[in-house]
Amino acid sequence: MNAPLKLGHSITRREDQRFLTGRGRYTDNTAPADALAVLFVRSPHAHARIAGINTEAALALPGVAAIYTAQDLVADKIGHLPAISEIKDEAGNRHHEPAHLPMPVGKVRHVGDIVAMIVAGTIDQARDAAEALDIDYEVLPAIVTAAQALAPDAPLIHDDVPGNLMCRWGKGDGAATEAAFERAAHVTTLSIRSPRQIVHYLETRAAWSRYDADEDLVTVTFSSQGVQVPHRLMCERVLGVPKDKLRLITEDVGGGFGPKYPIYAESTLIAWATRKLGRGLRWTCERAELALADSQARDLVATADLALDAGGRFIGLRVKAQANYGAYVSMFAPTIPTTGLAKVISGLYRIPAIRMDFDCVFSNTVPVDAIRGAGKPEALFLLERLVDIAAHETGRSPVELRRINLLRADEMPYATASGYTYDAADCIKLFDTALSVADEPGFTARRRASEAAGKRRGLGLSCHLHGTGGIADEHVVVNAEAGRLVARVGSQSQGQGHETVFAQILSAALDVPVDRIDIRQGDTRSIPRGGGTGGSSSTIISGTTLKRAADVLIQRGRDLAAERLETSPADIAYRDGAFEVVGTDRRVGLFELAAWKPFDGDAVFADRMESFPTGVMVCEVEVDPETGATRVDRFLAVADCGPVVNPRLLAGQMHGGIVHGLGNALMEEALYDEETGQLLSGTLMDYALPRADDVPPLEVETIVTPSPNNLLGFKGVGELPTNGAPAALANAILDALRPLGVRHVDMPLTPHRIWMALQRG
Repeated sequence: MNAPLKLGHSITRREDQRFLTGRGRYTDNTAPADALAVLFVRSPHAHARIAGINTEAALALPGVAAIYTAQDLVADKIGHLPAISEIKDEAGNRHHEPAHLPMPVGKVRHVGDIVAMIVAGTIDQARDAAEALDIDYEVLPAIVTAAQALAPDAPLIHDDVPGNLMCRWGKGDGAATEAAFERAAHVTTLSIRSPRQIVHYLETRAAWSRYDADEDLVTVTFSSQGVQVPHRLMCERVLGVPKDKLRLITEDVGGGFGPKYPIYAESTLIAWATRKLGRGLRWTCERAELALADSQARDLVATADLALDAGGRFIGLRVKAQANYGAYVSMFAPTIPTTGLAKVISGLYRIPAIRMDFDCVFSNTVPVDAIRGAGKPEALFLLERLVDIAAHETGRSPVELRRINLLRADEMPYATASGYTYDAADCIKLFDTALSVADEPGFTARRRASEAAGKRRGLGLSCHLHGTGGIADEHVVVNAEAGRLVARVGSQSQGQGHETVFAQILSAALDVPVDRIDIRQGDTRSIPRGGGTGGSSSTIISGTTLKRAADVLIQRGRDLAAERLETSPADIAYRDGAFEVVGTDRRVGLFELAAWKPFDGDAVFADRMESFPTGVMVCEVEVDPETGATRVDRFLAVADCGPVVNPRLLAGQMHGGIVHGLGNALMEEALYDEETGQLLSGTLMDYALPRADDVPPLEVETIVTPSPNNLLGFKGVGELPTNGAPAALANAILDALRPLGVRHVDMPLTPHRIWMALQRG
């Protein structure tokens, strides 16, 4: 790393040295010892009126500094936690967004809703106070599923939302789609239920604060996916304080995956209470609390119809779905299942007519938002299972039917019938590469060997993609100082390796060694603009802006070098990390120039955020028909993520995303009791996650088709493998079970579900 790097080099992650030696700056580890402890008292009921809260006995206990309830928020005119995306019905009406204060007024709407905030000297004193708190609940009937929410006699979760219908959303040309179905030679139909999921990152959410009385400044350090968006929302929409009176900081983050992106009640309440008390506070989410406090995801019921002509070409697709949003509208939630599905429902295929119709509903469950993939894994699971079934119903193999319908490279950019434009892809090359590397012709022999051992072997394909998202609000500043470059960016790493990737981009742009570059992020005082990290777009947004800022740095440095070398800026060229007078041996290095007079370069994001990375996965499994147990034997992913900055980090993102998808497909499910609304899988004793022995060796190959939407051709990667893995795995399992009469099994494909399907089959 002592020499400049070009893009595409596999260097080790620079961050790992401090992580592996115990010097990571995680929120809970950095909290000051003298901060007061915070405990959030949460509703034990899914749906109940709060008849009264008596705090007298709890306040009298030793060490208790304060107890706050919703009435204190009302008195201080605290605003509600807003959504920043929206959907509209076909009449143009925005989705219903009922009030969502950090503590609800009058009624709780899910188990885990915050009813009181206790501040005490120690966490044990706060727990004693919680035991002494007298809360009178009037329990109401609970709603857990979308079907329950839409029933004619369903109790209302929000009095101002008729029928619990948050929005009736639709997209696509209905008339063209119906015409396609009328002329179809064959129609395949599939209904699925995509289970609700919880992210159990290694580091639970945490926050701590301090108060500077001289500046009347509250500083909150918390675990997040970016500080600028919560800062703007807290100041402008919730707390009503000037932006210079609240500072938010995020240092190292032990996993995000989506649920650390939204604005949350806990960090907002800590910012509010810190100013009221004039004291620093601290809170760390307990593992069991996480399942009730952090946003969940998926929870989709959908039916799709695929129309084919006599030649096997796809001519139309209909999707009707019910999306369960939970008790409130979370920050990005409106567009997660709806436009999240629409972005990818065309897959890598030519489908000229598509119509989607959604009923989006409230329920007495934890609110949903983005989790890795954000609406796309369930969409592609639906599509790719539909394609497999259609192949068998029309007498073709899944490979043959896909090959008939795959988009060609010369059709790019391709405008889908669902309203999005794929920027660049070579789907046929992806497909052929995957089949070749996976040794698809050798599958028959491997299947015979499995059958000889009493097992059923299946091969599954997934042709998938991702549509990048996030918030394209970026202003990068690169400071040239004596001996170092310091770059400030508005995205936020949660383990992706930003410090390495971004330094590589600057190293390539400025011809300086990587180890002389520092990447800073996560501070609203020094980095006033930024969209955080989500939607697999950080390299697109921050990476391209870093390159533009580097170009500005060179231009400003050229003017400064001309002054130092006593010549005209027009005579100065930048090469090999130095400014030189053209045609002479007179030169000054970048760092030598910065030591004489520091200078900087800055830029705002000026490209398009949208890209559509693509992939093909091939999975082989063995299923034990006696027990229903599945062993994933082989897994290959071929991905097109555009130019690769660091192949090692790309492989890591692919591995993590595949394992996340395998967990979704095989074992993960947030289960609620449909009568009481109690979460039945709130701990890791009840919610299964993949372990090392669940994962086979993972093979990753890449091809490169640059995106025309940004100057470096980058595409996203982080969510792409999670989008495709569940479908590939499910298709492999169902390929193994199809000879035994099993048509479909919903996720998670647990041994029990597979065994039950075999008994029915």
